[in-house]
Amino acid sequence: MTPADLSRTVLHAVRRAVAEDALRAPVPARVRVERTRPGGRGEYACAVALHLAGPAALPARDVAAILRERVLQAPGIGDVEITGPGFLNFTLSAGAHGLDALVRTVGARGTAYGHGDALAGTKVSFVPVEELRARVVTEAVERLLRSQGATAGERTAGGEALHVVPVPGADLDLFDRLGNDAARWALLRAAPHDRPRDTGGGALLVQQEGNPLFRVRYAHARIHALGRNARQLGFGAAYEESVDAPALAALLADHPAVLAAAARHREPDRVARQLEALAQAFFDFHDSASPLPVGDEKPSAAHRSRLAVAEAAGTVLAGGLSLLGISAPEVL
Repeated sequence: MTPADLSRTVLHAVRRAVAEDALRAPVPARVRVERTRPGGRGEYACAVALHLAGPAALPARDVAAILRERVLQAPGIGDVEITGPGFLNFTLSAGAHGLDALVRTVGARGTAYGHGDALAGTKVSFVPVEELRARVVTEAVERLLRSQGATAGERTAGGEALHVVPVPGADLDLFDRLGNDAARWALLRAAPHDRPRDTGGGALLVQQEGNPLFRVRYAHARIHALGRNARQLGFGAAYEESVDAPALAALLADHPAVLAAAARHREPDRVARQLEALAQAFFDFHDSASPLPVGDEKPSAAHRSRLAVAEAAGTVLAGGLSLLGISAPEVL
């Protein structure tokens, strides 16, 4: 179960409660769930009961109790706890963490995995910008907004102005020196309100582990190479048995929430950091359990399943890079 799945589950519980007249309040367009903070209860938390308490004319904890009863009946939910003034805290059932559902979802959505309707109905315009970094950041934010269902792209004098630290005058030839991909990474990897690093360019053009852009793109290319090698050995990706990859699973599950947060907060650097973490998790997974047979091994369900997980990671890497305006080559 992804955060988006859990959000829909809670929203369905609200609709049920209203339809059954257990709760008299307007049904929100969407419900936001977040990872529980360190020291908190459960794995995810939601404040929807606090938002509905006023319209429902009930204490928030009473609203939470009404919703808890209905959410507990949903598949994938292990437990729901009410904490504080009325927060709902969710623990997923063991099966809800299965990579099989994530792999299927990523396979069905492709590079659009993580795109959603969190900002549907929202229309955003930005002021016209000429400064190099402001233009690149604004374009990336517009792509992120559109990925979440918002209408964005119009430039008007009365539009929203992003706070972006500009690049120094000496870096105005950044695209000529670095090319599109490295230049965009240099301008987007730091938060918009921070000064961009690595605009000197040397580090971002070197194909080695110390270059985060290379690591991300190499992870994507390596995954494609695994697929090619597997086909030469006569097998393909298919999730057939359980794969132990908790770090990779968590990052894949969190990807929709990362995209939504990056759009809401106008911070494409969140996507860049997510891709770096995902690339590292893939390499750790690959080193601990190769998707390809080793030595005299024959291709098995384990190899097919690991390859399916790797290909899901590659799809998410490609989709994230695309939102940043950066290419994801299959060969480096």
